[in-house]
Amino acid sequence: MRAVVGIAALLVTASTWLGAGAPLAFGQAPPYRAPRTIDGQPDLQGIWQAVNTAVWNIQDHPAELGIPAGQGIVEGNEIPYLPLALSQRQINYRNRLTADPETKCFMVGTPRINYMPYPFEIVQTPNQITLLYEYVHTSRHLRLNSKHPEGAIQWIMGDSRARWDGETLVVDVIHFSDQNWLDRSGNYHSADMHLVERWTRTGPDHLSYEATIEDQRVFSRPWKIRMPLYRRVEPNIQLFDYECQAYLEAAKDREGR
Repeated sequence: MRAVVGIAALLVTASTWLGAGAPLAFGQAPPYRAPRTIDGQPDLQGIWQAVNTAVWNIQDHPAELGIPAGQGIVEGNEIPYLPLALSQRQINYRNRLTADPETKCFMVGTPRINYMPYPFEIVQTPNQITLLYEYVHTSRHLRLNSKHPEGAIQWIMGDSRARWDGETLVVDVIHFSDQNWLDRSGNYHSADMHLVERWTRTGPDHLSYEATIEDQRVFSRPWKIRMPLYRRVEPNIQLFDYECQAYLEAAKDREGR
């Protein structure tokens, strides 16, 4: 009887240690719990980078000259365009080499900035999380537990308001520019896009990024993108300057010679 009681107590202790959630199946590892910041929230800090081909096309795509083949990040690989919006997307594709905001060295907006082929850094404080991107000195300020400003506002990066949901940082983003594209192939959204991001640390060197996109002017229903982000672990890793405008001006000078 004493042995049975001891085993029961051990099981209760183990359940409490694992977070008192549903019992784990045999051989199943407990869910990852991120280290904590000084205010007790999951620590997402570090330099991270996407390793995929979504910058060229967020959907599955074959190889082309200068474009590697790749698997998309769209859930189900379908973007539910409305008919007129699909026509605009096709126009964007035909004019992509000159019409893409990236070709003009503009900021590329959210969520596209997160899968550009450059690293970015996450810095946390109790009231705000800041994302510092290597691409054209872009930054985002995710203000915690606060409201969006009212009014018809258009910002390229949108306005981001964040809250914690357990291990996940949930970011609500509105007030977008109507000039942003989602990739180099012409996928796009309007100024009415509503974006909800979910950032979850899933291991020491991995972040899960998920975003739900809703835009009734362009899409027939909400849809999702999802991808892992990887920590850059090289010694002395840091962000460098990506001076896109300087490269663009140099290219123009060469063409003018």
